[in-house]
Amino acid sequence: MEAEKGSGTAEQPRLPLSEVVSDCIERWFQDTLKEAKAGDVNMQVLVGQMYYSGYGVPKNTDEGNFWISRASRTRASVWKVSNKRPGYNASDSDSDELASDS
Repeated sequence: MEAEKGSGTAEQPRLPLSEVVSDCIERWFQDTLKEAKAGDVNMQVLVGQMYYSGYGVPKNTDEGNFWISRASRTRASVWKVSNKRPGYNASDSDSDELASDS
């Protein structure tokens, strides 16, 4: 029995979860890059981290350095988190330092 056109019951091909996640990560990188290019310092840091780690984009330390350098013009502390996992904030690093000084 054929599914009626327009009924929304036609079965979509199933993709492996790894492909779905990979696609989401790549789109996240593209969205983040767009915001970084527009001047968002937090997104510049994130793009740098993504390039350093190869998360959503091929690993490229030169590009990572470029984006961290760009962000450091506004906030010098970003260098402390350049090699951290994507999403680790400079403020997170600052609080780690304070905790270890206690």
